[in-house]
Parts: sequence; structure tokens; C-alpha cells
Amino acid sequence: MIARLRGTLVSVAPVVVVDVGGVGYQVTLTPQAVSELPPVGEEVVIHTHLHVREDEMSLYGFLSAAERDLFRVLISTSGVGPKVGMALLSTLRPDQLRRAILSEDAGALATAPGVGKRSAQRIILELRPKLADAEADVVQGSGSAQVRMALEQLGYRPEEINEVLAEVDEDGSVQDQVKAALKLLGQARRA
Repeated sequence: MIARLRGTLVSVAPVVVVDVGGVGYQVTLTPQAVSELPPVGEEVVIHTHLHVREDEMSLYGFLSAAERDLFRVLISTSGVGPKVGMALLSTLRPDQLRRAILSEDAGALATAPGVGKRSAQRIILELRPKLADAEADVVQGSGSAQVRMALEQLGYRPEEINEVLAEVDEDGSVQDQVKAALKLLGQARRA
């Protein structure tokens, strides 16, 4: 198993290649992770997951071990493979993803490419107990699912909703969260 690579970044486009002791490893990263990489020629450390199938071996990379571990939890769900796991991590930051699962916000998960409402519900059903055990200190029932539903009913797109929910203080009531989200959405539309 290849768990981590430390080497020189050789290329970023069209694929990320890391040279480790003269061997070039091709690694699939999320777009956010690619944007945070140092310039080509610099040293980089990437935490990896080696996915083996009978006809292919693929290396998926993450900038933190915690993100890699979340990816491994995601792909342990039936029907969720590495591509869907990467799509989820590309659409939602790890903290947003955990929060969406713990608060049973299927709408947030369904914004990822390849994830429909049923898949999102299955992910929540299978992963909520695992994440709740691992993160008992997370406040559940934050109301983000209710806020999302209210904003969807007002006609906002999932992408817009994801952006503002990341900035809204979750400690307030659902009503306060909706007001704050609407204010941010209004500012974004005027800009």
C-alpha cells in the first residue's frame, strides 16, 4: 500500500506527477488540492490511497491524512467508488461533508456530480453512525438541512446555497441562519 508520497512535483496538467527517487507517480487530486500545490519543481507531500481493481491501480491524493481518511470512509459505502468520493470532496470541504452527513442534509450531498437523492440518502444512512461515533463532539441537527430546503424553495441554485452555507454561523436559530444566508445571497447577486 502506498500511503504517502514525498518528492518533487513534476507536472500538474493534465495530470499530477510526483517524482519520488526517480519514479514518477501519477496521482488524482481534487481541483482544490491541485490549486494548493506548490510550483512545479518544488517538494510536495501527498497522502495517498491506492485503489486496486482487477484491471487497474489508481492513486488518489490528499493534502492531509484526515481528508484521505474521510475519503476511505466514503468509499466504504456501497455504491460509492473513488470517482464519486472525489466528486464529493471536490464539491464540499471535508467539514461541510461531515456536517451534511451528520445533519442528514441529502440536498448538500446531491450537489456533487454522480450523486442523486437516493445515493445521498444511502450515504447518510451508512455513514452517519460511523461519523457520529468518530466525531461525538460535533453538534448534530444544526439546521443546515432546513436552511438548505428553505433556500431551495425560494429558487436558489445548489451551488449558490453551498457557498453561503459555508459562511453562515451555525450556532444561531434556523430563522437567523436563513436571514444571514439571504443577506449573503443578495450581496453576491449585486456584485
